[in-house]
This record gives sequence, structure tokens and C-alpha cells, in this order.
Amino acid sequence: MRRTLSRLSSRPFLLCAALVLGTGAGCESVKPRATAPADGTTAIPPPDTTTASTPDASVTPDAGAPTPTTATASPWQRARVGDRVEYAFSAHRAPPGRQRVVDPNDRGSAVAGRVALEVVAVQAPWAWLTVTFTDDQGRPLPHPRLAQDRLLPMRMEEIQAWKAEHRGQRSAEQTTAAGRSWDAQRYLHDSRPSDGPLQNRLYASEPGPLYLTHGLLDASTTLSGFGASGSQQLTLVSFRQGTNATGTLPVLERPWGPGTWFDVRQDISGTASVRRVCMGAERGFLLRKEVTGPSGDAPCADFQEADALPLEEALLSLVSEVVSLPQQWPPVPAGTAPSRRETLTVARHPIPAVVFETPLGEGVERRVQVTTYAAEPWGAALHGLADEARFGTLSDTLFRVPPKGKRVAEDGAQLVGWGAWVKDGGK
Repeated sequence: MRRTLSRLSSRPFLLCAALVLGTGAGCESVKPRATAPADGTTAIPPPDTTTASTPDASVTPDAGAPTPTTATASPWQRARVGDRVEYAFSAHRAPPGRQRVVDPNDRGSAVAGRVALEVVAVQAPWAWLTVTFTDDQGRPLPHPRLAQDRLLPMRMEEIQAWKAEHRGQRSAEQTTAAGRSWDAQRYLHDSRPSDGPLQNRLYASEPGPLYLTHGLLDASTTLSGFGASGSQQLTLVSFRQGTNATGTLPVLERPWGPGTWFDVRQDISGTASVRRVCMGAERGFLLRKEVTGPSGDAPCADFQEADALPLEEALLSLVSEVVSLPQQWPPVPAGTAPSRRETLTVARHPIPAVVFETPLGEGVERRVQVTTYAAEPWGAALHGLADEARFGTLSDTLFRVPPKGKRVAEDGAQLVGWGAWVKDGGK
């Protein structure tokens, strides 16, 4: 295409490219090195993760779901309603160097507050979590991406043995967080000499009540190089252990993504195809897998070899992405004509929408890019739609504009359907 389509057609997902944006870690992890740290702490080798045990027999897979692998015993199998962790978060982006010269009053963008993860229902094999962002006083945040809580069904067993391999120098220490002392492991990865970020992660040696985030105590990323300036951080402030209640199975009205799917029709150079994005979650990892030309009654039956990202890194990446996006909604593309409102129907869902047209090129080879956003990203018309599509464009099409006659669509992408593959409280 002559101009890259927006996030609906080419947006990197949270599980891979957002990790590059938020942490600089990329899609392939680097195993910890065994050299001694420079700060005098004790370097320890990576833990042995080869020991395995049979999953809890009381956890029954969904009918028709793949058979779980034999995996290391996990505290997720003992998840209880009320299990909760809360982190203080912050993120900041300074304007690029040239922009600081043009407008010295531009201080960039920043966001801060609290994010809480809480188990609200348990129905094997699923633990249902809410993800809630607030300010320090517990009030809703104004940024549209953080204004509402999200629902996250997490499978308590594994279909595939996902593993987080932390990058960087590993050292042992003792620390205090949320009113408790912890034996901890720090992972420090400094790629600033090569214009990369500084990543600092601190995990409890035994996750215990922090199993929702693999025992995370603190995580920070400081950007560096290529004009980048900014940082993002998560710091544990409280935790709570729940009860043996089962809770009420919720409805996936505002899903983060796991438990749902959505379809995008792409038309590129005269060739049409449908891409299905399936999202899942298992034992603290968010999963994403794409399928071309979906068919059959089971929309997301296979997550083998899906992209996987630890839940805590997904939170950090979301915070990072928020400060990189405008707070206004919908985001107005640069150089657009005045917007117009219309209704876009997607799989029998009438969606109030805002349409922008951006002229491209001059002379005979004129083109126009037409992008459509939901007028209300949290509106009832989008119930059940994952964040990735909810906050992207509903449609994005590049048209060729001849000197005479109607304009002709050249390339485009449009949301054509969505749904849930996990049974929720509304079914």
C-alpha cells in the first residue's frame, strides 16, 4: 500500500510488538547471564524448571478443548475469589528533541494511578479477573483507554507450557513491599549503550499471594536513544488473599481480549481475505493467535504456538501505549478534512461512528484515506469486543481519486465480526 493502514489492519498486538514499544524486549527472550553483578549482590543461576507434576484432577477442561499438557503445579489451580494485587503505575513521554525546540512549553504526556487485578469468580477451568485503573483516590481516569474496568478470564491450567525467560543480569536480594519482607530476584537489562532501554524487574522468589503477576514486586523501563525520552513503572502497593466462594460468573461486556475473537476483512491489491484474531489467557500469560480464512463451529480451538506475554508485562505495555496516544477520542488524523458521523453495521451490530478523510498526493495521482472510529469506544454497540479492535479503526480504506468519475477503493481493512469463545454469565 502507498500508505500504511491503521491499527485494524497492521497494528502490532500487545503480546509482541507492544512489548517492543513498552519494554524493548522484542518477541524473543534472552536467557539470563551467569556473570557476577557489578553492584556486589550475589549472582544466582536460573532455576531448574524441568520438574513437572500432574495438573489438579478437579480442573476439568472445556468440552472440545485440547487436552492440557503435564505442567508444573501452579497456584492458579488454587485461585480464590477475592485474590487481589494492586500496583501504583506511572508513565511519561517527553516530546522528541526537535519538538522541544519548536515548542518549549510542550512537556510531553504523562499518566499515573493504581491498577488492581482481582479474582471475581472461579468456575473450573477458569478464574475470572477484573482489571481496574483508577487515580490514587480510587476515581476513574480520564484517558479513554483506562476509563473502564476490563474482564479477563484466565485458564487455571495450561494447554501449552508457557515460560517467561527474564532478560538481563540476575541477582538475589531481600526487600520490603506492601508491608512484607520478600526474598527477591532482580533482573537488570541495560541496552542503553546500543540506544535501547534500561529494564529493571524485581520478582519475589516465591510468588505466593502475588501469583496473578508471577510474583512481581516492581518493574520499570527507561527509554533511551534515537530521541526517545520517558519511562513506565509498576510498583506493588497491596495484596489480599480471598475466600473459597465461587462468585457469580460475569458477562464479557468489556473484555481486555482473552476469551474473545474478532474478524477483519482485508482487501490488498485486489485480493480479499479474512483474518481472525483469537485471544486467550493461561496461568498468567495473555495469548494471541491469528488464523486466515476461519471456518468451523469452534472459533478459537487451538492456541498451540500462540504469541504469549506475561500479564504483568501486558499491563506495563498498556500503560506505555496510553501515553503514546492522544487522550481525545476519536483521535484526529493529521491533515484530515472535517469529520462526519454515520452508522456502520458490523455483523448486525449498528455502531455509531465518526469518519475522517485524509487527502493524499497531488495532481493526477490523488488519493484519499478514509478511516472510521467508534464514536463511543465503551458504548453498548461494542459489548464483547476486545481492546485491540475497540480502540482501533473499524474500517480503513485507501481510495484512488480519478480526475473524473467515482473514486475507486484500492486497499482496505474492516472489522466484520466478533464474539466470545469462552462461556460467560450471559449465556
